[in-house]
Amino acid sequence: MPATLIPPVQQAANVPIPTPPRVITGKDLAYLKDALSWELMAFKKFAFYAQQVKDPQVKQQLDKAGQMHQRHYQKLLTHLQVDNNSAMAKIPKPQTMQ
Repeated sequence: MPATLIPPVQQAANVPIPTPPRVITGKDLAYLKDALSWELMAFKKFAFYAQQVKDPQVKQQLDKAGQMHQRHYQKLLTHLQVDNNSAMAKIPKPQTMQ
């Protein structure tokens, strides 16, 4: 059976990372910005509708839904509180073949 050579890219991919680094890529940031926008919009809409209704039970449910979206917004913000430069420094660099 012939020996197969593993390309350097695959070799680097086989290096295990003990704990995943807390890094936010450009694509991650775009997703987070979209999600933040959606959660903020939902929170604002529920708050607005809760002010418009007369029925206290409906108002309570709208407030509850708005608070849920506000919690989601706050949770997403915590994912942005990362020192990206130091997280990137902790990622193992692939070894180059010479």
